[in-house]
Amino acid sequence: MNLRLKIAGAVSSIAMLATATSVIAQEIRVWTTETQPARLERQQKMAADYEASTGVKVQMIPVEESDYGTRATAAFAAGDLPDVIYYPLSFALPWTEAGILDGWTQMVVYRKDLFETEGLAAPTSYSNVVAALEKLHNPPEMYGFVAATKVDENFMSQVLEHVLLANGATPVDANGFSGFDKKKTIEALEFYKTIAKASPAGELFWKQSRELYFAGKAAMIIWSPFIMDELAGLRDSAPPTVNDDPTSRELANATGFITNFSGPSNPAGAAWAASSYFGITSDADTEAAQDFVKFAVSDGYMSTLAIAPEGKFPSRNGTSANPTAFIDGWSKLDVGVDRRAPLSELYDAEVISNIVAGLDVAQRWGVSEGQLGIASKIINSQVINRIVRQHIDGEIDAVTAVANMNAELAKIE
Repeated sequence: MNLRLKIAGAVSSIAMLATATSVIAQEIRVWTTETQPARLERQQKMAADYEASTGVKVQMIPVEESDYGTRATAAFAAGDLPDVIYYPLSFALPWTEAGILDGWTQMVVYRKDLFETEGLAAPTSYSNVVAALEKLHNPPEMYGFVAATKVDENFMSQVLEHVLLANGATPVDANGFSGFDKKKTIEALEFYKTIAKASPAGELFWKQSRELYFAGKAAMIIWSPFIMDELAGLRDSAPPTVNDDPTSRELANATGFITNFSGPSNPAGAAWAASSYFGITSDADTEAAQDFVKFAVSDGYMSTLAIAPEGKFPSRNGTSANPTAFIDGWSKLDVGVDRRAPLSELYDAEVISNIVAGLDVAQRWGVSEGQLGIASKIINSQVINRIVRQHIDGEIDAVTAVANMNAELAKIE
């Protein structure tokens, strides 16, 4: 089952629960990882709309995602969890197992103009990426790729999972940890080493990949859709520097996006998605919290998406009366910080529909197998990052890397 169907099922379950209850609290608290001032302001507006219609006050409390684990554990121990937590997929089962308890697709972002000039196929597969590197990699003027290589950054975990998924490599099956398939994983590791060798030296993560792409010095990167407004010159703190105009849309017009990506052992490919959820905590005023969550994914859904539309793809396409209502509305939402414009003005309809369609084929380790808990622990351990970096640096070959990963990951419970 894909992530969109799983999310829709969860939304339906929340809605059914909420309609059978009545609000009894006068105030609820909501933790959110959307801490940037503009995004927080939109969430507070949504909370005000909810209060106006129900009389229940909603206190939106910004918490950095990097602090979620320790904050939640401490609050749980003190019996002081908020009523609702807006959280990413990686926390879902670990928090549920501990009793504590919209989506976007990661993309290959590439210089479409350069690909077209060289007659290159879009980077939808390992082989297409490698072919593009042979034509476009010309450092220091142009790096073929900017791969994630900083071991202690979650960004590297995300990019690696995407690359491994693309070739059908996963460490879990329906029974739990299964170990990585040798052939599929060796192919993925050799590909990752190739794109790392076409990257600048150093400890690379999201910051360098964005800076180099924005400067016109990278042909391909892997990034989240949160880059889409910045590409169009709408954020002063992260301007394109490809020319002398930091507000220029030139780079956005020259950029293509790929969500579904394939390796030689998995021709159908895969998209990697991050999903965020509204969770009802064990310390919540349950009825009030359920009613607010129902509002956030129904009458208030466009407000939820408007928090950061470039990184909030509609997991619900629409309503029974209008099956595309949320997709249509989302494409018209303004994005940006210092300047604003709707996505439909920045990117054509084909780009937008292809990006949203990525959710239909999106995968994450452990979701379809029912093993998200162990998969999350495997990702968060950063064992894969460390061993892949050893392979990139030539300390071990791919065969040894697969054996070492399987041996170390097998110890995780």
